[in-house]
Amino acid sequence: MRQLQPYLAMQTIEDVWAHHIEVMTGFGFDRLFYAFHAFATRPGGMVAPNDALFLTNHGADYVDDYVYSSLYRDGPLMNWATQNIGATSWRVVRDQAAAEGLSEGGRRVATINQKYGLEAGYTISFPMALRNSNAGFGLCARKGLSQDDVDEIWAEHGDEIQVINHVAHLCILQLPAPHQGQMLTARQAEALELVADGKSTQDIAVIWGRNIATVEKHLRGARDGLGVETTAQAIRKASILNQIFRATTPSSRKPSTENGTPITASNIG
Repeated sequence: MRQLQPYLAMQTIEDVWAHHIEVMTGFGFDRLFYAFHAFATRPGGMVAPNDALFLTNHGADYVDDYVYSSLYRDGPLMNWATQNIGATSWRVVRDQAAAEGLSEGGRRVATINQKYGLEAGYTISFPMALRNSNAGFGLCARKGLSQDDVDEIWAEHGDEIQVINHVAHLCILQLPAPHQGQMLTARQAEALELVADGKSTQDIAVIWGRNIATVEKHLRGARDGLGVETTAQAIRKASILNQIFRATTPSSRKPSTENGTPITASNIG
């Protein structure tokens, strides 16, 4: 498919995201929400916001209401994505949730969705190789399309849409994910790489021609930036974020909140 080729050449998540929005808009889905996490869930079975990557072109108000308030934990569609693999019509999930009865949080999610015009769409969840990981897309149809309209679109193009979203997902996974709009510095990344290779802080100080305090400063900065307590945790998270052991050091870029480019609501932390 010609639409897939551009994904394979892109070097940043921002570029993948902007292109993906354009492609999905062509199918009638103009508001997207992507979520990925690769860490053990907290009590209640849902990952904490600072342990996940959220990308969306929904407005900042929706992000505040749905993500930063952690209300996403109660969303039937989000819960479906963490427990299933494949694609589902929003009608199916909502009918099931209505039959089983919505929790108070679920009712609040329904109210917010209505407020922001999230009326029709599909959710896709992907198979993951990492334990404790989940990833998926929420595709919201443009205003004016009913769920009947969306189901008709899916009947005709659903297989193609799933393949395109899977490619976008795989591209996102292999590109460096910014942490709250920032990347590790080159020195922080190098320090983590050397520790992962078995070097001690004294070894790194010799390699750099600096004192141990300087090495420890960069390792501490990496831990703080990634929101972890130990260097071992920092290495694991930086590896999942694709911020270490890269052929080149990517430039730091802040995701935009305008013109269809992604709002990074919260990043793997």
